[in-house]
Amino acid sequence: MHPPCPAWSARPGRRHAVPWSHARRVPWSHARRHVATLLGARPREVVFTASGSEANLLALRGAVPARGRTRTRVITQATEHPAVLETARVLRRLHGTRVTVLPVGGDGLVDPAALEAALGEDTALVSVMAADNETGALQPVAELAAAARARGALFHCDAVQAAGKVPLDVRAPGVDLLTVAGHKMYAPKGTAALYVRDGVRLEPVVYGGGQERGPRAGTQSVAPAVGLRAAARVTAGELAGGAPARLTVLRDGLHHRLAGALPGRVRLNGPERARLPNTLNISVEGRLGHELLARVPEIAASIGSACRSGTHAPSPVLTAMGLAPGRALGALRLSLGRRSTAEDIETAARALVRAVPRH
Repeated sequence: MHPPCPAWSARPGRRHAVPWSHARRVPWSHARRHVATLLGARPREVVFTASGSEANLLALRGAVPARGRTRTRVITQATEHPAVLETARVLRRLHGTRVTVLPVGGDGLVDPAALEAALGEDTALVSVMAADNETGALQPVAELAAAARARGALFHCDAVQAAGKVPLDVRAPGVDLLTVAGHKMYAPKGTAALYVRDGVRLEPVVYGGGQERGPRAGTQSVAPAVGLRAAARVTAGELAGGAPARLTVLRDGLHHRLAGALPGRVRLNGPERARLPNTLNISVEGRLGHELLARVPEIAASIGSACRSGTHAPSPVLTAMGLAPGRALGALRLSLGRRSTAEDIETAARALVRAVPRH
């Protein structure tokens, strides 16, 4: 039965901004269903978390102990997100888990043959991201997942960077666990989800009341889930409407515009084709990334290096790909968004070209 007046009234005659009847229209099942639809999953396979890092933690620290004493190895790769790499190191330190880190090629991709060679009967889980944060490189997830499955290992995929930019269907590649985060799809920060295939057991990382079907206890927060629901619904419509193709045209237009204006000086970092449609990672010969960005304050972009105490170090991702320090320090990551236009591309290209001194 509905209460006689809206819920959470502070005192008689004063109504709360969100009446009970409205709150009931957006139950947890609605939010779970929209996220599941975006991933090609079942609603009961979606576990809400507070961040992509927490979802990755749940995937690794939840799955590995649950596999038993004979499966004690985790395999990942060199350019994986720190949320996975650091969790793997903690598993090694606290539980004696053996960790194998696969190399990547010059394009940032893992060779499926390298994974097949590393897999053994002791492998509990393989974790390889869908798309690289810096270069947008799209890993061959289907081949990697198939190799893991053939040896009885679970496969986890951090799809935080890919969600909303390319279609995702957990059934097609046969992944067991997959991470998405709301802020990459324009949802509020602090909302994410882990897909957990039916039948996969996870040791809880938060114990208590058994919320989220067991692996993540604690009172659930409605607002983040509703935000993720809205983002998943909008994103699904954009993907169906051809957004990836539109962004690819704009991204390639920016690349060609820069390469044409700076002949022989623009180098693409990462694969030419197998990458996200919105990501362009380039190095401009003879220029450091942070110096170039300092000359174009009208552009919001990121560089391929980390600054610590005023000293710039090459990006670990680009270093793992075998890029020379000078090229890695010169890297720029130019990312497009859902509102990017052809005019924006032209403005960015003009500003960047103007900031590069002529030889």
